[in-house]
Amino acid sequence: MPSAPPSRLIRFNKPYGVLSQFTPEGAWRGLKDFIDLPGVYVAGRLDADSEGLLLLTNDGELQARISDPKFKMEKTYLAQVEGIPTEEALASLRRGVMLKDGMTRPAQARLLEQPPEVWDRVPPIRERKAIPTSWIELRIKEGRNRQVRRMTAAVGFPTLRLIRTAIGPYSLDGLSLGTWQDAIDTQPASMR
Repeated sequence: MPSAPPSRLIRFNKPYGVLSQFTPEGAWRGLKDFIDLPGVYVAGRLDADSEGLLLLTNDGELQARISDPKFKMEKTYLAQVEGIPTEEALASLRRGVMLKDGMTRPAQARLLEQPPEVWDRVPPIRERKAIPTSWIELRIKEGRNRQVRRMTAAVGFPTLRLIRTAIGPYSLDGLSLGTWQDAIDTQPASMR
């Protein structure tokens, strides 16, 4: 009987306009345009209009541990929002926000003093000349559909651009936009 292939975990820096699936749909591209590896599957999703870290693996148990909210793996996002969030808005995010599907868990939220050093988005976001934009960092431990966008909108600061920079111990460090790399340690101590 052949032995199972070794566990593999892939970090991918997903561009805007790419689905979290291998098959393209409509105007959205699929992962097959970037990753040609049989037997790996997405561990958690990232909307086509969001950018950043996407993890893929050939290990079903690892996939479940990464994507299942019961494991509470923290996800870090950079959100470019319309306007400059007040301390009251940030405090609301930290306490949890009431959405149509219920209250969110408390998030870690902070306003960034300077825009982060990130790649240009293609196409660029639409900005209104009369309304400034700013960046916040949000860390959440759940994964509802379009959660970060809904949270920032609920406190009055709609998200214009969203980049996921980390999932648990895995980050975008060293990954250019549209590239992937094997993660060095597929089973960090926090996941064993």
